[in-house]
Amino acid sequence: MVEEQEQEQTRREPSRLPTYAELPVTAGNPPLCAWGLWGERDELGMLNLLTPERVARAARLARSGKRFGLNWSMELPEPPLFFRQRTEHAVLNKRPFVNDDFYTALNPQSSSHWDGFTHYGNAEHQCFFMGVQPAEITGRPGTRNSISVWAARGIAGRGVLIDYRRWAEANGIDYSPGQHEAITMAGLLAAAGAQGVQFQTGDILLVRTGFTAWYESLTAEARAALAKGPHTFAGVAQGHETLRFLWDNHFAAVGGDAPSFEAWPPTPGLPALHPTLLPLWGMPIGEMFNLEELAADCARDGVYEFLLTSEPLNKLGGVATPANALAIK
Repeated sequence: MVEEQEQEQTRREPSRLPTYAELPVTAGNPPLCAWGLWGERDELGMLNLLTPERVARAARLARSGKRFGLNWSMELPEPPLFFRQRTEHAVLNKRPFVNDDFYTALNPQSSSHWDGFTHYGNAEHQCFFMGVQPAEITGRPGTRNSISVWAARGIAGRGVLIDYRRWAEANGIDYSPGQHEAITMAGLLAAAGAQGVQFQTGDILLVRTGFTAWYESLTAEARAALAKGPHTFAGVAQGHETLRFLWDNHFAAVGGDAPSFEAWPPTPGLPALHPTLLPLWGMPIGEMFNLEELAADCARDGVYEFLLTSEPLNKLGGVATPANALAIK
């Protein structure tokens, strides 16, 4: 195990990363597929781009020492969206002045989380990342695409925020984060340009739609109605233009404050993001990150890059993980 971890830490990326137009990486694999870019048994996908050199450069972005926890309350949303389970927690008194936590239910995807590579497969090609089949996802030793593989070295790198919500408000674009609103590449790039953001290979991209702040403004009755569905949310637009942008910038991971990152429900007739990013590319998707304080600070100082760290849950066979994310500027 130690030898495998050392190999992961020193694995070198290809001398040239393919463009979107050059996918698939290996002939005979599904269209747009990146399998084989990092070897035949890879379970890290685009997280391989978080090399020691890139992490070291990202660490230098922590100039002021300001820290922003990106984890929303584990009690939100309440009720959970997409019919997920509530977190059930109790404090167990062991003896006077000694307590333990006890969780009887925990769905990591009920609040801030990363989608893992076995969360969402590609129905057309009947597989998960690297062609993994359901029978290979056992939760036992030898299981494939386990969140525990990410946890072995953690996630750390240069985070970049596109505060689309703030840019939209400044430009007279009105939308509700709780309604289907497809954020086009034209809008996303205009917001990034206004912020002066320039992307680098291996970045962790975060997009703010304003969802968490909007949700916290709702009444209990409105929250209950939202949980019942049908679910509609603002998010990044589906389509080849979006996919080309995400791949050709070679992001290590993407995420944001929206419940599904991409606009929900997906627009019919356009390629959706989840069945491409997770099973074909191995690009983690973060959802329901709390970006409000970070975004406000970025707006104040005009700096939209930061060191981003996240330690996934070290759970063998895990499908997803709480974000455990921290931005440091």
